[in-house]
Amino acid sequence: MSEQVQQYPQPEQRGPGRRQKKSGWMGKTALVCSILALVLAGTALFFVLWERPPVTFQYRDMTLEAKEGVPVNAYAPDGFYLDELGRVRYRQGDEEAKVGIDVSFYQGEIDWQQVAADGVEFAIIRLGYRGYTEGNLRLDSRFEENIRGALEAGLEVGVYFFSQAITPQEAEEEAAFVTHALESYSIAYPVVFDWEFITSGGPARSDGMDGLQLTECALAFCQVVEKAGYTPMVYLNQEMGYFTYDLAQMAGIPLWLAEYDSKPDFYYHFDLWQYTHTGTVAGIEGSVDWNLDFRGLSQTTK
Repeated sequence: MSEQVQQYPQPEQRGPGRRQKKSGWMGKTALVCSILALVLAGTALFFVLWERPPVTFQYRDMTLEAKEGVPVNAYAPDGFYLDELGRVRYRQGDEEAKVGIDVSFYQGEIDWQQVAADGVEFAIIRLGYRGYTEGNLRLDSRFEENIRGALEAGLEVGVYFFSQAITPQEAEEEAAFVTHALESYSIAYPVVFDWEFITSGGPARSDGMDGLQLTECALAFCQVVEKAGYTPMVYLNQEMGYFTYDLAQMAGIPLWLAEYDSKPDFYYHFDLWQYTHTGTVAGIEGSVDWNLDFRGLSQTTK
């Protein structure tokens, strides 16, 4: 009986073809992945190299990053000048910014006819305030005589309320107080939310307010004012504009800037500018705040 020997393929006969096919597929895949990785890396590098750096500006000795979506100050520096009385004026082409004052009971009795005759075009009158200790709402003791006198003298009139609101609900209460007091008057100028930190006179109930809380209060006040048919506005200085208020959230609300100088350098757009608190005007004894209103000018934002 003869022994059958089973024949097995030699190593070189049974494996190489299959292994070569698998290795070729894996090689192509690796090549594609490598190319894709290079493309992704190149794209990322492109965006890193070409991404615009943040816009910055100088304030005192600080470099601040501009807030996106907030219009910037586009007033021409060479448009500001002093008139024959030494008052700051602004000319843009053939247009002139309106000039005005703001007053409260601190100015005492005012002869509004003399004020109007001295070149004043508008007046912003303090309507009232919230006490900074107990939080009561009060009318300015000279509000009614001031608003009647200014209107009778032919001035355009607005009002401001000295707020110490610590919640949006309190700000809404203040706005309702203001609009109720205005029911007997017709005003053309804004209703202004004037919130300020108390820096003297002892502790205030508003101590510790932060920017988020204050922004919410300003928005709440302005919404009630606008709903009542008036133009809302917020009064601030540079520090509050840069470090306290969230101006991005307040886009669209006119701003009244207090910056005492011969020309303003506040980075962002504003509509009214209070440029001094030591001005003088006929009909008022002592110092008074002078203001410019840019709202009637064209091309004042960019």
